[in-house]
Amino acid sequence: MIKKILFGLIVTVSFLCSNEARDIVKRVLDRDDGKTLKQDMTMVLIDKSGNQRVRQIKTFSKDFSDSERKIMFFLTPEDVKDTAFLNFDYTNPDRDDDQWLYLPALKKVKRIPTSDKSSSFMGSDFSYYDMTDRNLEDFNYKILKRSKLNGKDVVVVESTPNNQKVIDESGYVKSIGIIREDIDVLVRAIDFLKNGKKKYFEVKKLHKQDGIWVIDEMSMVLKDGKKTLHKTILKFDNIEVNVPIEDSIFTTRRLEKGI
Repeated sequence: MIKKILFGLIVTVSFLCSNEARDIVKRVLDRDDGKTLKQDMTMVLIDKSGNQRVRQIKTFSKDFSDSERKIMFFLTPEDVKDTAFLNFDYTNPDRDDDQWLYLPALKKVKRIPTSDKSSSFMGSDFSYYDMTDRNLEDFNYKILKRSKLNGKDVVVVESTPNNQKVIDESGYVKSIGIIREDIDVLVRAIDFLKNGKKKYFEVKKLHKQDGIWVIDEMSMVLKDGKKTLHKTILKFDNIEVNVPIEDSIFTTRRLEKGI
């Protein structure tokens, strides 16, 4: 009888923790990040030997009634100049997000199929899947612990895909995220890939601008065990929040036309 009661308590506590974990993740996803965002991005790609490639990108994003839309224009170097990426992150969880890539060498807009979303985005350690917000309903959540990071209260949440389709699309079998509880921002994460490798995400720097927390620098590191295979650093400058941006910029036609 005592064992049954203890088991019941464990199940109840686990269920409550799961609900609390889900609520925390929902707050992160629902956090006010502005109606529009315009910024310059520097993408630094670092291979295992320490060699670097640097790319300059202009990005725009805007909230629509049915989606958050983002477009990115690659400016330099020459081998990626005029490449452009468009993302529609739909609010309807039952609708798959749309992504398109314009390749100037082919003079063609390519739609990214769901089966390719776990692949590398433009040679970086971020995937096409990482370019959109995760669907809250696609994962199960569990609080692992509460702690402090750099003097701030954080909560560590484990996320696991709830079906094989999500694993195949994301490439992840599990993620462990560290969330700052005072501002509802994911500041660190470990993504466990289905191929056995891991990706380590970290927000290096952020600040509050016009009431909105925005990121100045983040990184993603791909590791096989303790061995670093590749690293990507993203730095953001000339950040403008809630400024006017024309709806017409978020079209496949604009991908071809360029900035």
